[in-house]
Amino acid sequence: MASGSEPVHDRVLTVPNVISLARLGLIGVFLYLVLVARADGPAVVILMLSGVSDWADGKLARLLDQSSALGALLDPAIDRLYMVAVPVAFGLRGLVPWWIIGTLLARDLLLAAVLPVLRSRGLTALPVTYVGKAGTFALMSAFPLILLGQWDALAGRVVASIGWAFLIWGLGMYLWAFVLYLIQVGLVARTMPKLASRVADV
Repeated sequence: MASGSEPVHDRVLTVPNVISLARLGLIGVFLYLVLVARADGPAVVILMLSGVSDWADGKLARLLDQSSALGALLDPAIDRLYMVAVPVAFGLRGLVPWWIIGTLLARDLLLAAVLPVLRSRGLTALPVTYVGKAGTFALMSAFPLILLGQWDALAGRVVASIGWAFLIWGLGMYLWAFVLYLIQVGLVARTMPKLASRVADV
């Protein structure tokens, strides 16, 4: 680190953060393409760019030593926004049943509901599990494939079938990751004292 420069973990303007902000802006573009313009091809490109950039910002943060506190909050928050915006857009288009969308949204709402338990122990989040990452990857692969499958051709039906397979697999892993997360939260609640208790002990 250069002398006199701010600590890298406190920086705001980093390459990974710029990529994350670009991903954030693409959410609005995606919603317009799917719901207003009905331009499925460009919408698929947006989803693919989002997936690649999601991988790239984490990779670049490590390669360039540009991990930051903002990035640690921004990246998962944008992932959550995509996991809300994309299914809802598909529901509004009638591409995916609302019970599946409701299940995905309910899972994220329940995760948010247990955050106070973590914060009362001085934690902001728990480590992301490989099951959760795999579930998110499967879901984010499923949606563009289902969108591509809207083309009225044999190839489109094949692609749609693959997309639905990814969706079912991803939904199962997403829910299993949620169960594992609840188990971790339970362990934290049982083994870590609340912040007030720690202060009292000191």
